[in-house]
Amino acid sequence: MERPGKTPAFKGRFLGVAILVAVQFSIGVIHVIFGFALLSGSFSVAALSVTPLVYSIYTSAYGLLTLLFTYLVWVGKRLGWIGTVAVSLFVILADTLTVLDLLNVLGIPKFAAVGEIPFSTIVLGYLLQPHVKAKYNI
Repeated sequence: MERPGKTPAFKGRFLGVAILVAVQFSIGVIHVIFGFALLSGSFSVAALSVTPLVYSIYTSAYGLLTLLFTYLVWVGKRLGWIGTVAVSLFVILADTLTVLDLLNVLGIPKFAAVGEIPFSTIVLGYLLQPHVKAKYNI
C-alpha cells in the first residue's frame, strides 16, 4: 500500500520493517530448529569439523534472540531495534573472524559465515536509516 510522499507501509508499519520481520522470523525459526536438533543429537555436524556442543548452543541462542528481537521490532519497541543491531554486529564480527581464520571458538562453519555477513550488513544498513531510527526513537 503506497502513500503519496511517504514510505510504503504494511499494516501500519514501514514495508521494510514487515519484510525484515518476515525474513528474521524465518531465520530465527531455522536456527532454533537446527540448534535444538544439534543439541538433541539427532543431527551431526561432525563433517563440518566444528565443536558440536558450542555451535549447538550458539545456534540455538542466536535463533531465540532473533525471534525475541524480531517480535519487539514488529511491535515497535526500541529494545527490538537495539537488540537486532547488537546481534547483527556480533554476527558480522564473529563471522568475519571465522572467515579470516582468526578465531572460531563458536564453531561457525565458513560457508554459513560467508552468507551471514552480507545479510547482517543489509539488516544494519536498513535499521540505521534515519526514518527507521526515528520510528524506534533512536
